Parts: sequence; structure tokens; C-alpha cells
Amino acid sequence: MGNEITIEEKKKKVRDFRPIDDAFFEVLADDTGFCQEMLRILLDDEELIVEEVIVQSSERNIYGRSVRLDALCTFEDGKKCNVEVQRSDDDDHLRRVRFNASSIAVKDSQMGQKFREIEDIIVVYISKFDIFNANRVIYHVDSVVRETGYAINDGLIRVFANAQIKDGTIASEYLDCFLKKEVNNASFPELTKRMNYLKHQEGGLQAVCEVMERYEKKAAEEANMRANIKAIKKMIHEYHATKESILEDYSEEEYRIAIRELAEK
Repeated sequence: MGNEITIEEKKKKVRDFRPIDDAFFEVLADDTGFCQEMLRILLDDEELIVEEVIVQSSERNIYGRSVRLDALCTFEDGKKCNVEVQRSDDDDHLRRVRFNASSIAVKDSQMGQKFREIEDIIVVYISKFDIFNANRVIYHVDSVVRETGYAINDGLIRVFANAQIKDGTIASEYLDCFLKKEVNNASFPELTKRMNYLKHQEGGLQAVCEVMERYEKKAAEEANMRANIKAIKKMIHEYHATKESILEDYSEEEYRIAIRELAEK
């Protein structure tokens, strides 16, 4: 009981979060109404129905932690749409999309299944910045036959949306909300309602704080691993330590990463 914090302290902890922030979006997206409104706007489909949402921390997440599931939505027709948010421009975004989409398809496939039966997957990738620097809010990336210019249907639909470009469209107005700490927009009732719940009501504040704690714990674990890897590399480089002696204090995974990084130099 002594470790519990007041509702005002919780409000203070979450007040600076915005929808574009990974930890906050994970909680924000754990709501079918929010996801349905978002995807109706970004996919330009007013009839779209979202039946289920799975986020990274969900007990229903069968895809493992190696696949980034900011929000994996299942539509009424059975199609899946993986929504990802990215605040920093520090990765290969196209390969990230390909990896996560492929991992979902493999996990959902059945032994002996025909390739024509592999499910279609939609990826909606929301970034703070304009990935392609072409001054558009939304980009649709297709697979195209180079010699003919014809687009082909390989079952993967990629939609890139960003909050940087302002063009006066409803999508642009919606994405601009992803950069705000508070949202009160009558055009987006589900986003407004969800933001208010997570920022100002006890149940929502508690949900955000729990995810924050998990992210903080993960960051601390990653920092500790990086320190251990650095120490292992020093032991090998300067003291020619054996694998056996290193594994007395460090894990097999840390040793393997250190060896790989030394080899890449």
C-alpha cells in the first residue's frame, strides 16, 4: 500500500504523453472504437468494422515480442491490419514493415496451406515525419512489375501516414492530434473519449502507468545488457578471456552478441 501513488501523481506522470509515443499508443490503441475510427480515416473506408485489437502487452498476443504489435486489428471480413507508430527516424522503416508483416503471416499460416490461402495483411505505418519527403500525408506503397508498370496483388497492403505534412484533409487533421498532449475534437469522438479516459480517469491513468513501468523496466534491462556486452568485449580484447570464464558471470546471449560485434569491426 505504501508504494501506491495518488491520482494527481498519476496525472503528472502521463500528462506529457502523446499518441505518437510508443508506450502511450499501446494503451490508447487497446480499444476497438478508437482503432475503428482511426482506420476508417486513414484507409478512407467509412464502412470498415474492427472486431478485435491485440496490442503488444495483450495476453492474446501469440506473435512473440520480436514482432512489434502496436495494434493488430482484425476486421469483420477476417483481414488483419497491423498499425505501427514511429516517432524517431532512426531505422529502416520499409524493412521493419516487411519483417513484421511476414512474421504475422508465418505465425498465422497452417502446415500444408496453399500459398493462395495465405491471409492478406494491411500495414498502416504512422510516423511523426514524412518518410518519403514528398510532401504528402498518406502514401500507398505497391509491388509493381518494373517492365510494365503494373501493380500486382501479393497480399500485402502498405500505407504510410505522417503527422508532419499539413494539407487541410481530414487525415491530416487527425494525424496532427497525434502530436498533442490533450485532444478535444468533435470530428474525432473516439480519439477524444479515449484520450480523456487515459489522461484524467483513474482506470485509464492506472493502465498507462502500468505500461510505463514495463517500458522503464525493459529500458533498464537493455542498458544493463549493453554494459555487460561492453565488459565482455573488453575482457576478450584486452585480457584474452576464454568463453568458459566469461560465462561464469555473463549470459550466453551477451557473449554471442559481443563476439558478433567484435567480428563486425
